[in-house]
Amino acid sequence: MKDDPFGLVASAKDLLTMADEHTAGLWPRASALLGRQALEMSLERLWTRCADGVQWTPMRCQLLSLPTFLGDAEVAGRASHAWWALSRACHHQPYDLGPTHDELDGWLTDVWDLANAVERRCGAVGSARGDT
Repeated sequence: MKDDPFGLVASAKDLLTMADEHTAGLWPRASALLGRQALEMSLERLWTRCADGVQWTPMRCQLLSLPTFLGDAEVAGRASHAWWALSRACHHQPYDLGPTHDELDGWLTDVWDLANAVERRCGAVGSARGDT
């Protein structure tokens, strides 16, 4: 597993393809956790490069600020929904069913799209500043 958002999402998607009776019920939460970590890692990169200090605010504030700083309201909205859904999936409730394969795959795709958007945004900021 790589220590970047894309590596985490790839590892989370790999878990979706595992069919093992010994891990039944565990992989959805593990996949959700990796996806949420990837999303948070992308946000941390965005904030440290574009609006240092925002990373210390509550996640709700970060998600509300995301459309403005990312410059893509559609990706920001999907990322916000993915964070809330992945967070809920990470917390085991005995009366809840875990997320389905399709739900997780969709949320992970949204996290991947956020990571791409952050890379585009941070690349533009980095080139404007002269760093890479």
